[in-house]
Amino acid sequence: MRVIAAEDIVQSISDALQFVSYYHPRDFVEALKDAYRNEQSPAAQNALLQLLINSKLSAQAKRPICQDTGVAHVFFKIGMDVQVRGKEGESTPTYQAMANLGVSRAYLYPQNPLRASMISQPLGARSNTGDNTPAIVQIECVEGDLFDVTVVAKGGGGDVKARYAMLNPSDSVADWVVSQLPGMGAGWCPPGVLGLGVGGTPEQAMLMAKRALFTPIDIQSLRNKSVSDPVETLRLEIFDRVNALGIGAQGLGGDHTILDVKIEHAPSHAALLPVALMPNCAATRYVNFSLDGTGPAVFEKPDPEIWSDIPDALPFTQGRRVDLDTLKKGDLETWKAGELILLSGHLLTARDAAHKRMVDMLGRGKDLPVSLHNRAIYYVGPVDPIEGEAVGPAGPTTSTRMDKFMPVLLEQTGLLLTVGKAERGPVAIEAIKKNKSAYLVAVGGAAYLVSKAVQSARVLAFEDLGMEAIYEFVVKDMPVTVAVDTRGQSIHWISQVRDQRN
Repeated sequence: MRVIAAEDIVQSISDALQFVSYYHPRDFVEALKDAYRNEQSPAAQNALLQLLINSKLSAQAKRPICQDTGVAHVFFKIGMDVQVRGKEGESTPTYQAMANLGVSRAYLYPQNPLRASMISQPLGARSNTGDNTPAIVQIECVEGDLFDVTVVAKGGGGDVKARYAMLNPSDSVADWVVSQLPGMGAGWCPPGVLGLGVGGTPEQAMLMAKRALFTPIDIQSLRNKSVSDPVETLRLEIFDRVNALGIGAQGLGGDHTILDVKIEHAPSHAALLPVALMPNCAATRYVNFSLDGTGPAVFEKPDPEIWSDIPDALPFTQGRRVDLDTLKKGDLETWKAGELILLSGHLLTARDAAHKRMVDMLGRGKDLPVSLHNRAIYYVGPVDPIEGEAVGPAGPTTSTRMDKFMPVLLEQTGLLLTVGKAERGPVAIEAIKKNKSAYLVAVGGAAYLVSKAVQSARVLAFEDLGMEAIYEFVVKDMPVTVAVDTRGQSIHWISQVRDQRN
């Protein structure tokens, strides 16, 4: 009988979550470098370079890769001959309790605090739990005395793009997957990995799709061998067809939308073909470990050599420098979609909750706590800073969630422009065009790199919203790209396809 101390499990989960917050898996970095070297689209290549620099800087500073430090998932594989023991004189905690304690310990770690994103009462007050608990726990019991754990920090941008369908047994899984990608947009921060769950029951398919993501990238080695297995054949077909769509990094067009396709499958009813699709984003964060009863897991940091050929900063030899403090509406008319901009000056922040509160106030005829006239809003929920930082990692959140608020804010407040990630929908693009505004994008998944441009930060309003409060940043040469110009022209592949269809 193998005996594992409950405290070793808790500490291992905590250490794992800290580890994955700033270290990409080596296979992911290598796949990202290959994509950068082979990318033909300049805009996508620039985005890939930012992701690589961000990966290097995060590893060096031991600060989060992405401001969305993820929902904590813990997958236990436990042998039937394993016994877990609590502290002497105390009852043994449940696996959920141990996972929650490990998550809380990791996310409140003062040397590298992580952003708490979990809310309670999803249909009620939606209050933040404060320490990112509860964890999402999955338990599989197996023979023997092994104790294997996979700890994952899964960002919301990937989960929100999850897809599920009940196909007919004669339907093509590849056709269905390829048909889903355009509708998923770029909010999941490609390039990343697609996970597929095929077979089983509906709930099994979704779990398999997510679990499939947490294995090393190996699509190129698969391509170099003779393939006859139907699962491997499907992986290659989906990989080639998705990348042929031209969505590209961050949806900017290009050759590398995905870096791999992973598939798990299970027996199912003869009349059913459940299929689930789950993307993993550019902030791929997971680690596997085993416990043998001799203490908590030890995590070896990646060899720094994997980042040695990546620069330490972006080369600012190109790009229009823009002073937000003197910018006027007429100045935006010279900007064109695809142009690189370096922002300096005072920049407001706001996300979903702040937008809803502001629009509700305007609807009741109340003044906003912050004037938006001739101002820019950045869609971000930053990580808390540590000593020496103005702000923690502060990458953009998905802009389409704010689309429905755009007509009111642009027309009633004098808001000048917005900054976020991924494409805008028709409502937002029409409002931008009508009001001669503009929309800029930062690179999703490059949060630590973006935060280096922030010189100072202070909360101006709605402090009770935590990371969703309205901040004022002072930025210096913050790298962004014009995604929608005053004429309504969009750089994003998704918007271009939609315009062609219309």
